[in-house]
Amino acid sequence: MEHTVYIGFGSNMGDLKKNCQWAMDSLGRSGVCMVEKISRLYDTEPLDYEAQDRFMNGAARIRTSLAPRDLLALLKSLEKEAGRTNAGPRFGPRVLDMDILFFGELVMESGDLEIPHPRLHKRRFVLAPLCDIAPELQHPVLKKTVSALLDKLDDGGKDVMVLEDVLATTA
Repeated sequence: MEHTVYIGFGSNMGDLKKNCQWAMDSLGRSGVCMVEKISRLYDTEPLDYEAQDRFMNGAARIRTSLAPRDLLALLKSLEKEAGRTNAGPRFGPRVLDMDILFFGELVMESGDLEIPHPRLHKRRFVLAPLCDIAPELQHPVLKKTVSALLDKLDDGGKDVMVLEDVLATTA
């Protein structure tokens, strides 16, 4: 069975655009995911742990036959392959970060995996790119569209700037 999944991705170490492009290319080459649409890229200030460089963030719509936990394992293996380590502070600098935002209409909470992503509605750096590719996508718990969540977001004015850069999709 094929699933439509939305993922968020970002980087703030090394060549940010190259890291993000590598992530999308690697998903496409995995043989179990098809990258259908990628948002514009955004330059964003860090959240939670602010003593670090700015991030480049985006979102993508993919199709996959993987179950949620198997997709999470794939994303974590790609992060590790890109050079991410678990050293340092939580929410600290990273070569690559990839998260499942929505997995169809699925709502689940199981250990290290919660779908929809539990903080996506509080993060402009997630909602802005998601609005590029799916503004009318409805959050299955909050029952609001992504664009409505972004419009109502009160995050103290976190700096999120759209870049002209876009990533190529690979078939």
